[in-house]
Amino acid sequence: MIEYRNVRVALLGAGSVGSQVARLLLEHGDELASRAGAGLELVGIAVRDLEAQRDVDLPRELFTTDAESLILGADIVVELIGGIEPARTLVLQALGSGADVVTGNKALLATHGPELFAAAEQVGAQLYYEAAVAGAIPIIRPLHDSLAGDRIERIMGIVNGTTNFILDLMDREGATFDDALRTATELGYAEADPTADIEGYDAAQKAAILASIAFHTAVPLVAVHREGITNVTIEQVRAARKAGYVVKILALCERLTDSDGVEGVSARVYPALVPEGHPLASVHGAKNAVFVEAEAAGDLMFYGAGAGGVETASAVLGDLVSAARRHVIGGPGIAESTRSNLPVFPIGAVSTSYQITLHVADAPGVLSAVAGVLAHHGVSVETVEQTAATVGADGGAATATLVIGTHRARESDLAATVAALRNESVVTEVTSVLRVEGA
Repeated sequence: MIEYRNVRVALLGAGSVGSQVARLLLEHGDELASRAGAGLELVGIAVRDLEAQRDVDLPRELFTTDAESLILGADIVVELIGGIEPARTLVLQALGSGADVVTGNKALLATHGPELFAAAEQVGAQLYYEAAVAGAIPIIRPLHDSLAGDRIERIMGIVNGTTNFILDLMDREGATFDDALRTATELGYAEADPTADIEGYDAAQKAAILASIAFHTAVPLVAVHREGITNVTIEQVRAARKAGYVVKILALCERLTDSDGVEGVSARVYPALVPEGHPLASVHGAKNAVFVEAEAAGDLMFYGAGAGGVETASAVLGDLVSAARRHVIGGPGIAESTRSNLPVFPIGAVSTSYQITLHVADAPGVLSAVAGVLAHHGVSVETVEQTAATVGADGGAATATLVIGTHRARESDLAATVAALRNESVVTEVTSVLRVEGA
């Protein structure tokens, strides 16, 4: 048996994930080589600052600031820089040289995925990206390979650990949003600037990637509807629990058919009410989970750590071993299956249901007026709960609280209903609007 030469690996970035990838590659090189069929030689680590503090003590001779030269001498390039540039330029350079690329860069894939996949296909290289969504959870390969022969109807995912930690703390300990965010920051779950997480940008990038794979259609990031959790209140969370729901921010990818019979897809991110009995309702702390509904396979659940240096490094190394095996066996890379070219529908085309909380005047005919607004927009009421009336602090008119659950309807009709309720004379305030998913 002919022994294959060492596969040369270049690492771009030595942050929390990159440093763990380097450590594990150096510590378990022999074991990884037995799985790959060839030795994995870490030829260098490109960084911006040679003197920066690292999470792991690594040989100094591996570090360089010359990423381009490092790429040219590698068979496989592992990109863990993050962001768009210089990551995009370096990945394109690596692919152009014929090297395979392993990346965990969700922002890059969500924004420039088609360009990168086309560049890989042109030279017969392969782009691996298991670590880009849900950290250590193997979800990309199951969607890409194991379920390639099935028809995926829907994906619901908790794909951001920071926001799940915050909402879970609000639900289980009664913390306010601000207090929960402060705790998340102190424990290292939230960045100093948490905008990407709490405003849903991170989850939207992952939704674009998941939808593109699941529906074999390029789903651009700009087509993903996004709402964050900054407006979620402790009152909403308590009311949800009382009604048998848990508030979770979900990445939803769904196959739809519009009123003209045209099939398309939807990708969206927003906080939603999940029934207590649904598997996603029991995902606590900073964990991630992805719930897949497939025509033949049925319901599938993928659960685990969605972030963390060593956890995400596991996914990177899995891709690295796969890439090395391909070098040993030979043959061109497998192109992405994004040939369906289904249209991406706007949020208004989605069918869902709402839970709407209103403050209304405590007067005869209020329920009839509110029901009339819903009926006018083609939205039917499933449940109504009314609390006892209270008198205003200044002795003003008494108000009551209505919590209305709707049947499923088009998002555009539901949104128009809420807008009309805000203008209805008997409605003092629309205090909460949350969608219901997974019921």
